[in-house]
Amino acid sequence: MSRKLTLAELAAGTCKPLSGAGCRLDAAGLAEPLALLPGWKREGEAIAKSFSFPGYEATLSFVNAVARIAQEQDHHPDIAFGYNRCRIAWSTHSVGGVSLNDLICAAKIEALPRP
Repeated sequence: MSRKLTLAELAAGTCKPLSGAGCRLDAAGLAEPLALLPGWKREGEAIAKSFSFPGYEATLSFVNAVARIAQEQDHHPDIAFGYNRCRIAWSTHSVGGVSLNDLICAAKIEALPRP
């Protein structure tokens, strides 16, 4: 990334079709924007975060909000959830790792209201 992005700029972004390794962020390119996303960590070729909620209804509301983001952006995460927890992992399969699209979607999740 050539200039420093803010969390608000990431959250306002729109995913674009990407392909090829040239669009994949390396460790150096990922470090700074990932630091803007509290609790998100690189896990292999993805970024992921676990969330806790007071109960099932709050968890399901969150999962549905993430699903809406995914549909709007045409970029879909791996989602695992249970009664009061949810884990989200973003990766861009067409580039073989993490891309700007993953950071945009993670920032949109961070902007969601929490119970």
